[in-house]
Amino acid sequence: MVERADRAPLLDWEEVPSTDKPGGAAPSPGCSAPGFGWSSGAPGGPAPSRSAPNADGCSAPPATSSAPAAADEALPPDGEEHLSDSGAEEVPLEDRMVKWEEKDQIVSVFVVAFNTRSGNMLEWCLPKDMDLEGVEFKAIASGSHRVTTDFIYFRKGCFFGLACFANMPVESTAERGARMKSVGILSPSYTLLYRYMSFLEHQVRLQLQSPGHYSPLEAFYEDKRALLPPSGGDVVTALPANVWGAAINHSMHPEMKITHPAGCMSQFIRFFGEQIMVLWKLALLRRRILIFSPPPVGVVCYRVYCCCCLANVSIPGVGVAVPEFRPFFYVNVADISALENELAYVACTTEKIFEEKKDLYDVYVDNQNVKTSRDGLKPLLRLSAADREKYRKLTEQRQMLLYSQEENGDCVSSEEDLFILFFLEQNNRIFQTLSEVAGSPDPTVTPDSVRAMGLDPHGDRLFLLHLLELYGYDTLLVSEQLCCS
Repeated sequence: MVERADRAPLLDWEEVPSTDKPGGAAPSPGCSAPGFGWSSGAPGGPAPSRSAPNADGCSAPPATSSAPAAADEALPPDGEEHLSDSGAEEVPLEDRMVKWEEKDQIVSVFVVAFNTRSGNMLEWCLPKDMDLEGVEFKAIASGSHRVTTDFIYFRKGCFFGLACFANMPVESTAERGARMKSVGILSPSYTLLYRYMSFLEHQVRLQLQSPGHYSPLEAFYEDKRALLPPSGGDVVTALPANVWGAAINHSMHPEMKITHPAGCMSQFIRFFGEQIMVLWKLALLRRRILIFSPPPVGVVCYRVYCCCCLANVSIPGVGVAVPEFRPFFYVNVADISALENELAYVACTTEKIFEEKKDLYDVYVDNQNVKTSRDGLKPLLRLSAADREKYRKLTEQRQMLLYSQEENGDCVSSEEDLFILFFLEQNNRIFQTLSEVAGSPDPTVTPDSVRAMGLDPHGDRLFLLHLLELYGYDTLLVSEQLCCS
């Protein structure tokens, strides 16, 4: 379902919302905890999440709600409720953020094609003077000729992109029996790109069937484009600078709306099993994590996003001095120079050559195998007793939720809320305990305080030492008992 902009007329790519629930349609269920993301809801408050079917059948999208797609189609954008734990004085912060978020922020639209002689090439774009160098290798991932359809999230400079790829058999010797193209867009944020997934999927099929038919893309860009300053720098938004500073928590990640009824976080955790606890620690420590997988890429891009969500912290001030942990999504060899300068990132690739570039990453994830060549990190790949206990509690809570949904018809709670809140609360517990120890007369981290964090005094000692150093708790003393408790 492509949502209708609240200030623009319906165009040929936008679907008419269902009239089954006119006016005040109820919002999709969302997380009830503050500080959950900012997407189209209040930043630092929960944002209702909605689903729409995805043609490629991807089974692991990001979500914080498992509301049925039918309910989503009945919900117009301005019928949403935006919850916040902040008070409503004058113009509430969430109201100002909603107005900003709902403004269309598309800075470019493009078509990329595979040419049998020259390889990937940029076929068409708007605006014509947009710097799209290298986008042809992001929009069509290496190895995409093996799949029929795919979608790819990526970064291009300070922008995020979404491209939909399709591969159509043709009776043409010049094209070697296959025509491959991608249609994509760029935006300053990845959180609203989901709105245009259906449009992009439709347009790439149109480009395969009727090459050179760009008028729908031109109309789309004219309706959705963002305003750029004359210098061509960052996008000009309607959000005042003081609101922006107050809204964004450095240690929270924006919610990435989903494009498939199934949730990504639940499947992400089921895919990695207990190894999710290893990824959780590495994410909190802001390590450079590279995930390898052959195409399709879309499902792996969602794993990148989920990995970032493991490091969410909603305590004000925590993580301000640590490197920002933004998703890079899909990368290829053209991104090597950019990755060399990154202190912390999560990315995915289809190119096996990256495994040999050990200076570009701290941790390499191949399927469910998490590995590192750095001796200082190797102990962190071993699960502690506390890790196994946390995973047991997580799976137990999931079973209780599923039972509640089956027995009591609970359609408000979702696995996405449960999983993301589980790690958010765990992270908050760690930093809250550290703050209390730091403010006590005896600022010493003892086995008891480590247990209060939900960690293992012995098995998590190295993780804790890395954490204290990274987050600036250098005034804390670490009890010698941690090495033998």
